[in-house]
Amino acid sequence: MASAPSSPDRPTDPRPVTHPLQIPAFRAFLAVRLCTILGSSGMSIIIAWQAYNIARLTMPPAQAAAQLGLIGLIQFVVLFLVTPFAGLAADNYKRTRIGMITLSLLLGCAGVLALASYEGWIGLPLIFAIAAALGFARAFQGPALGSLAPNIVPKEMLPRAIAFSSMVWQAGSIVGPAVAGYAYALESYYAYMISAGLFLVSVLGLVLVGEVRQAPPQRGRHPIRQVIDGLSYVRTNRLVFGAITLDLFAVLLAGTTALLPVYARDILHIGSEGLGHLAAAPGIGAGLTALIFSFRPLRHNVGLKMLLSVGVFGIATITFGLTAFMPSGIAMPVALLAMAVWGCADMFSVFVRQSLIQLHTPDEMRGRVSSVSMMTISASNELGDAESGFLAALIGPVAAVILGGAGAILITLYWSRLFPELKRARTFDPPEGLHLAHPPTPPATAGPS
Repeated sequence: MASAPSSPDRPTDPRPVTHPLQIPAFRAFLAVRLCTILGSSGMSIIIAWQAYNIARLTMPPAQAAAQLGLIGLIQFVVLFLVTPFAGLAADNYKRTRIGMITLSLLLGCAGVLALASYEGWIGLPLIFAIAAALGFARAFQGPALGSLAPNIVPKEMLPRAIAFSSMVWQAGSIVGPAVAGYAYALESYYAYMISAGLFLVSVLGLVLVGEVRQAPPQRGRHPIRQVIDGLSYVRTNRLVFGAITLDLFAVLLAGTTALLPVYARDILHIGSEGLGHLAAAPGIGAGLTALIFSFRPLRHNVGLKMLLSVGVFGIATITFGLTAFMPSGIAMPVALLAMAVWGCADMFSVFVRQSLIQLHTPDEMRGRVSSVSMMTISASNELGDAESGFLAALIGPVAAVILGGAGAILITLYWSRLFPELKRARTFDPPEGLHLAHPPTPPATAGPS
């Protein structure tokens, strides 16, 4: 059990630290997570909405959907090229400083989009350029901020800290798209102005996190060799490799977020406000799941439960796709429920995967392993968006969604046989001999900051 250490500048606090929320730096980190996802999720959904509407001025729905796929493809290519070196940066430089730089870049992107929307010169070429910049920022931000929590809280509190971090992230996913949708309905540039303000708050929040202790950089070892070391660690640790690749292929096939604008405009006919509701529904389910885990962390049969959750994820995707054939009176409620279950199952899988990866990876490799995880998440999200958009252009958006959900179920069944280590993972406990290469920063106090 951790306790608050004494220091020359702070009186000794004898109260033990038993919960991550008692640590001021972790509370500041949660604020950064919240503001970041509020800004980025809201900005992303409005970018997709504007791109689809601009494309529909001159293109039929199928070709317009392909433009959404192109946005995802651009971000994936940038992430794929940059992410391995972003993980190296996270292991060799201050992670909070990298976070500040990337958040500043996001702030600049939001400012450009706000100005372009206000003055009326926004178009697809600008949106594609911004998509590339967002991919670059996310490539460096993911490994840096994703590796930060284990440096702030003690190891025994990490699963609960991950649950709180995920809950905050999902809460932002709920509120961000809805707020952006309502703001866009008033004035298109309002949504981007709100995102810019949130990114500025995130930068200031990282200042409050302060300096965190992380493993020292590997001096004298060639950077390319360090990147290869991280990739090799993931490849040889079958539990980590299986968890990462399961998410890669399941979400690659069953990701539906890229087609939400198509459903909102041309299938469910619910407009930009309805799009905000659809985009927020997964966050509601995910947020409730993370809330439960923050008070009652998952402890037993974690691998088997992760596999089951991915199967439910596929079923929810199929259900959402089938709303195209339902009467208008029930289609929207069923779509919202399906997307909420989709988010719940996704959060369950994410919680287990992140906990396994963080607790089965030494600190000196966390940035690089997180970068590999980030690259697969990018492949499943951005490349999944591209796959959904291009497949929708070929066979229609409804068939693309339904076939994607069925594919996720088949992948889950196959992965349970290919990686029996997943089913055998009873708890989050790492194997004997694996420990943090550098201890997390001791909590400064158990009281208010």
